[in-house]
Amino acid sequence: MKKIVFLIAMLMISMPLVWSQSQGSNIPLIGSQAPSFTAKSTNGTITFPDDFGKSWKILFSHPKDFTPVCSSEILELANLQPEFDKMNVKVAVLSTDDLKQHETWKAALEEVNYKDRPTPPIKFPIIDDNDKSISKMYGMLHSPTSTTEDVRGVFVIDPSNEVRAVFFYPHEVGRNMDEIVRTVEALQIAKNNVVIPANWEPGQDVMLSYLTDEQKNEMKLPTSNIYQIAWFMTMQKLKSN
Repeated sequence: MKKIVFLIAMLMISMPLVWSQSQGSNIPLIGSQAPSFTAKSTNGTITFPDDFGKSWKILFSHPKDFTPVCSSEILELANLQPEFDKMNVKVAVLSTDDLKQHETWKAALEEVNYKDRPTPPIKFPIIDDNDKSISKMYGMLHSPTSTTEDVRGVFVIDPSNEVRAVFFYPHEVGRNMDEIVRTVEALQIAKNNVVIPANWEPGQDVMLSYLTDEQKNEMKLPTSNIYQIAWFMTMQKLKSN
């Protein structure tokens, strides 16, 4: 009898997990390899992330083409293309609308004058996920909101195709593209024992999670870029400052 009760309890515990995974909420975690897929896009058939080589990648999801907030986000991304190029970042966008809809939307967006600036040609691919397979793979369908339209998902992926940051926004709120750019810049700087403090902006001082022997010796010099504001908070000025 105890075994039967135990099995029933385990089944009740596991059912929500099984249900959530079937609804596409199995989100790739930070530190995992980005799931690979091949799909049609406005730039032809692509395999993500492999086709983007050793660059950083950002995968964006959108609820629906031709909606106002999604349109504003694509226009902001188009305007940021030169900055992403300088940072060695490749962008890809997807929604559950089909390729024909994407192509019509892209053409319409390239005619829009947003914030008194003309829209440059949109170079990044907008991916057809009409069958929702990619959205489920990346956990972009949040069933309490919708089982057919993605939330505003963002996956920042490094050159080794490791997921480094994940963001989700609701349908009603557009993403802050400057924050996404800031996050990528921070990730590109954060290596070895360098970490990034709260509200950091590019060019500002960073932090050290620990001090190497070399850094301890350097900190004693009057010309050192390393300084402490508490024994547990060590700062470092960027050499480009």
